[in-house]
Amino acid sequence: MKATQAWSVVLTVALLIALGSACGTERGARPGDGTGAEAGLGEEGLSGASSLERAKRGLGPEEDGVLADVRFAYDSFEIDVIGRAALEQNVSWLRENDFAKVELEGHADSRGTIEYNLALGAKRAKAVKDHLVANGIAGERISTISYGEELPLCREETESCWARNRRVHSVVLGR
Repeated sequence: MKATQAWSVVLTVALLIALGSACGTERGARPGDGTGAEAGLGEEGLSGASSLERAKRGLGPEEDGVLADVRFAYDSFEIDVIGRAALEQNVSWLRENDFAKVELEGHADSRGTIEYNLALGAKRAKAVKDHLVANGIAGERISTISYGEELPLCREETESCWARNRRVHSVVLGR
């Protein structure tokens, strides 16, 4: 039953993203379309790709990137000292690149229910957004989404793997 619920959540998230793209959001920005995606790094401008977009292409999720991932303790959405250090670097980059918008993806490990992990991922993403806003980054530049346990970096049932999955991953969207 859990696998059926997991696919239902993934399909719902995919549908919401598709609807957002159809409504003229910049999520599907491509070079040369006037959204500014051509202005930066990699084949898609500054944007890497969201974890969901990478999964749709058969790729695994990314770890870190232009902006550092923020890691969390088990069952927590509090930003620790190491997370604050990563966020200081991210704040500096966002200040230097004031055109960039970012999507914060909240992730959790595989322990707990799907619903609980989606809520925990959302709380983690909100905590990171709140920290960025408190440090002078405009809230309009930041969106959040939770993938809970659905798009893990690592699938082993070990503490080191679970620790890698408890994170907020930042995806630079462009202008």
